[in-house]
Amino acid sequence: MKRIFIVSVFFFMLFHHAFAEVASDSSDPAIVRTEYTLEDLYAIALERSERVGIARQNLSIAERGKEKAVSSLLPRATAFGDYTRYSEEKKASGDEGGFTIQPESSSSWGMRLDQSISLGGRELTNLRISKEAIESSRYDLYTIREDYVLTVAASFYDVLSASKAVDISKANVQRLTKYRDDATTRLKVGEVTKTAVLRAEAELSGAQSDLIRAENVLSLAKAVLARIVGLQGDFDLRETNGAGDITASSTGGLEQLSALKDEAIRERSDLKSARLQELIAKDQVKYAKGSYWPTLSFEGVYLQREEEPSSSFFNDESTYGILRLEFPFFEGGLRKAEVGEAQARKMQARLSHDDLRKTVAIDVETAYLELKTQIGTLKSLEDQLKFARENYDAVSKQFTFGLATSIDVIDANTLLLESERQLIRAQYGYKLALLKLQRATGTLLKTVNSKQ
Repeated sequence: MKRIFIVSVFFFMLFHHAFAEVASDSSDPAIVRTEYTLEDLYAIALERSERVGIARQNLSIAERGKEKAVSSLLPRATAFGDYTRYSEEKKASGDEGGFTIQPESSSSWGMRLDQSISLGGRELTNLRISKEAIESSRYDLYTIREDYVLTVAASFYDVLSASKAVDISKANVQRLTKYRDDATTRLKVGEVTKTAVLRAEAELSGAQSDLIRAENVLSLAKAVLARIVGLQGDFDLRETNGAGDITASSTGGLEQLSALKDEAIRERSDLKSARLQELIAKDQVKYAKGSYWPTLSFEGVYLQREEEPSSSFFNDESTYGILRLEFPFFEGGLRKAEVGEAQARKMQARLSHDDLRKTVAIDVETAYLELKTQIGTLKSLEDQLKFARENYDAVSKQFTFGLATSIDVIDANTLLLESERQLIRAQYGYKLALLKLQRATGTLLKTVNSKQ
């Protein structure tokens, strides 16, 4: 009875310890695995990205610039006051009954309302520039968001491709293990020599090394994706809308290249920003030329003063206005230099816009040809994989029955392995090429937003 009790206590402690370990593991947030789709990663990355955050702050700065431009059109109200203490009181006649020319102390306070306007309309031009700068910053933010979406997608497909590569390497290890076992069996019955088994062992060892490398590549790809998106802990990825297996028959057709280029000219946000930069440069020339016009200023003041002691002629309250017209007729060539600088920047903006239009056309054509290449490659790679798999199955059976050599099996397995890898690269290459074409035409972020 005592022995049964001791055994019962032992098993109770063992199960309790195991349960405690499971409970602690399940509560550890570091090992919680979360599954994400590409759309989930888009949303997370756009929210957490530092680059996107910097672009948002640039937009905020541009909006504050508009507020500064508006403030220059409004009058400025100022309150002021001062107190002066003199060393001694002084009188005009030098005696007690004379006129006070310097009191012991004096103070004053008042309000001032002033406004200055250039007759060349520089303030209105500056306001227009600030509005255009806000629109330009919005397009820049859109461009950065779209670029980041493409970066996330590329890293997403890198992880999926690396994961498929691990699966392919595992299947290769299984095939070579079976081949090694078959070679060992045939060696025992004397149908093959020792070299066939050694060759099988060598091929299996190489496949196991490839599997380790593939797993390390997958770990690195997941680390890069986690850094780009801002993920914590372990995670899994899932493709949506049946996008796991792309075939040549599911790729569809392509629009005409000329239509895609026209769409890019209309939709590319960086091109829209370049157009606005050109308009801003034109307005900056107008702003610089406005310095040749005079400046009209108005100032209204209410002033209250006190003196101790005060004289009978002392005026303790004043209200007055000043209207001033200023025209600097010589400033050492500053205005001419500013106008020349603005005109040079205008030329730079126009050239940058023209250069970007040409770059956009090349981007579209490059992405179009890359996608076209991927579509054309898929069909041949699908056929190649089909034939390679049938060939391996046939050769493997022939080797089992002694109708094929070990070299035939190795060649068939190598062909099958390379065909699987090439097809996976082509499938994910097609998906990424499609996104690159959407990015080149400026429709990627619009497509992403429509799916969320």
